[in-house]
Amino acid sequence: MPVTRFSPFRSSVAGLAAFAIVTGGVAVPVGAMAQTNGPASVADLAAPLLDAVVNISTSQSVKAEGKGPTPPRIPDGSPFQEFFKDYFDNQKPESGEKVNSLGSGFVIDPAGYVVTNNHVIEGADDIEVIFPNGTKLKAKLVGTDTKTDLSVLKVEPKAPLKAVKFGDSRTMRIGDWVMAIGNPFGLGGSLTVGVVSARGRNINAGPYDNFIQTDAAINKGNSGGPLFNMKGEVIGINTAIISPSGGSIGIGFAVPTELAQNIVQQLIEFGETRRGWLGVRVQPVTDDIASSLGMDTAKGALISGVVKGGPVENGPIKPGDVVLNFDGKPIQEMRDLPRIVAESPVGKEVDVVVLRDGKEETVKVKLGQLQDSAEDQQPGAGSDDAMPEDGEGGEMTAPEQKNGETEQQAPDTREAAQTVLGMNLVTLTDELKTEKGVAESVEGVYVASVAPGSIAEQKGVKAGDVIVEVGQDFMEVPGDVMVRVNGLKSAGRKNAHMMIADAQGNLRFVAIPLE
Repeated sequence: MPVTRFSPFRSSVAGLAAFAIVTGGVAVPVGAMAQTNGPASVADLAAPLLDAVVNISTSQSVKAEGKGPTPPRIPDGSPFQEFFKDYFDNQKPESGEKVNSLGSGFVIDPAGYVVTNNHVIEGADDIEVIFPNGTKLKAKLVGTDTKTDLSVLKVEPKAPLKAVKFGDSRTMRIGDWVMAIGNPFGLGGSLTVGVVSARGRNINAGPYDNFIQTDAAINKGNSGGPLFNMKGEVIGINTAIISPSGGSIGIGFAVPTELAQNIVQQLIEFGETRRGWLGVRVQPVTDDIASSLGMDTAKGALISGVVKGGPVENGPIKPGDVVLNFDGKPIQEMRDLPRIVAESPVGKEVDVVVLRDGKEETVKVKLGQLQDSAEDQQPGAGSDDAMPEDGEGGEMTAPEQKNGETEQQAPDTREAAQTVLGMNLVTLTDELKTEKGVAESVEGVYVASVAPGSIAEQKGVKAGDVIVEVGQDFMEVPGDVMVRVNGLKSAGRKNAHMMIADAQGNLRFVAIPLE
C-alpha cells in the first residue's frame, strides 16, 4: 500500500474555515468537509496482519531474591538507564514462586517460527504462544542473540499459520508512517500508528545499536512485537521505550530489519549467530585527530591496535589507519565499523578503504568468525580488547628511517631527557622496563611524568605511558620526539598525532595541540 494512503494532513486545515466551496448549490466550509472525512483508515492494511501477531506468555521459577525476567542490559552511566525498566517486572516473590510474564511476537513462517525479544523470554522455564483466536501452543527456543535482544521460537501448529514478511528498513525515511501491533499491559492485540521519528539511534543498549525511533505508542508488553511500514512489511522489532511514568510518551525504539533479518535467519539455520570478525581495536576520529592527520572532516574509525591471531594480524590493516569505507559502505563514525563488520558474512573477502600516511588506499581483507572466546576483541566503543602480549609485529619493534636532522645529532644528546608539550620523556631501557613493569614488546619513549594542567594531561597522557610514534614516525629516544614535534610545528600542523602504548602494550592515539 502506498505511503500516501494514510495522511492526517487531510484534516490539517486550521485557518481555512472561512473559505468555502459550493457542493450541490450549497456553500460548505473547507474545514468542515475535511473533518467529516477524517484521515485515511488503516483497517484494510491491518486486517490481514493481526492474526500473525501473537502474545508470548512465559513462566519462571524464581528464588526470593529474584525479580522477574532479566531486564535489557544497559551500561552503567547511560543517560537512558533510569528510563529503561523491565517490561514485566513483578513484586518480589516468595521462594519458589512462579512468575508469569506477557510480551509480544510475530509469525514469520507458516511452519511456526516466531520472532520476539530476548528479554521477553530470558530465563523462562515455559514459553507459550497465544494466538488472536485464543489458541495456545507450547514454544521451543530455537536461538537467541543477547547483543541485539532477539530470539526465535518454534511452535508446532496443526495447520499452516498466517505469517508476515520482512521489509527493508533502509528505505524508511524520517516522517514515514509506521504501525505497531502488540500486547500492551496484557490487553491483547492492540494497534497504534505513528511516524519514524529518527534513524540510527544509539541508546547504549548493545554493541550494534542502530534503532529506529518512533512516536507510535509502545507500552509495556509491546516488546517483541512488529513495527510495520505502510505496505504491511515488518521493518522493525519493538524493543524499548523511554518512559519516566511507565507508559508511552512517544519515544519508542525498534531493532531495524536491516540488522534483525540476518540475525533471525542465522538463529533458524544454526541456532546461533555467526558474525564477521576483523580483529582490530578502534577509537573515534576526533576533530583534533582529524586535523593532525590532515583530514578535512572528522570521520571514519581509527585503528588503534590489531588482535594477535586475528584476520588482519601482520596483514593489510595497521594501527594508525583510518577506515573510511568497508565493503562499499561508508564509515561515518567509529560505531559504524563494528556493526557493518558483524553483519558481513564470515569468510567474505572485502575491499576496505583506509587513510594511511595522508593517502587513501584500498586493501583486501578476508573476515574471520567472531567466537565467544574472542568477543572481547570485537571492535566497538568502549571496548576493553585484549591486545597481543608480544606487540604488533614489525611496526612496533623496528624504528623507521629518521630524517637527516635527527640522524646528525649525537646519541648522548638524543637520549637525554626532554620536556615536550608538558611531558617529561626518558629513554625506555631494558632496566627501566623491568623497574616499571613495561612489557618487553613495548618500544618507544617513556613518559616519566606529566605536568599538571598541561595540554598532554588534558588529552589523557599519563606517567607510565610510552610514546611509540609521532606523526606516524617511530620514536626511539626523547630527542626524536622533540625533533618531530618541532618539525610538525614548522610544517604548520596544529596537532601532533601520537601513537601511545600502556605498560601492557595496548595502543591508542591522541592528538596533542601544538599551539
